[in-house]
Amino acid sequence: MNAATAQAIGVKENRFMTKKITYTDEPLGEVEVIADFLPSPAELALREEGVKVTLALSKSSVDFFKLEASKHQTQYQRMIRRLLDSYVAAHLPSAKTGRSKRTAQKRVAV
Repeated sequence: MNAATAQAIGVKENRFMTKKITYTDEPLGEVEVIADFLPSPAELALREEGVKVTLALSKSSVDFFKLEASKHQTQYQRMIRRLLDSYVAAHLPSAKTGRSKRTAQKRVAV
């Protein structure tokens, strides 16, 4: 029976994952709990309002982003937008200190 026939009549094939996994009650050793860094589903669903702009960039910059975007199967405009968003986030004043994140990082480095 070939794969197409097996799929057509609903027969499962066992070509993958044939090795059985054996679980034991051994101690796991040193375990580190990390903070939950994933955004909530609501944050994923909401998109920040976009503003269309006309911007003249150097040909070499656009070529660079197009090349990198094709390597990562994404849009070059999205990469540029994320770069700008990251820059802004790093330079926005912090609510606690009134200083930008970048200034705080410089103080820690000194």
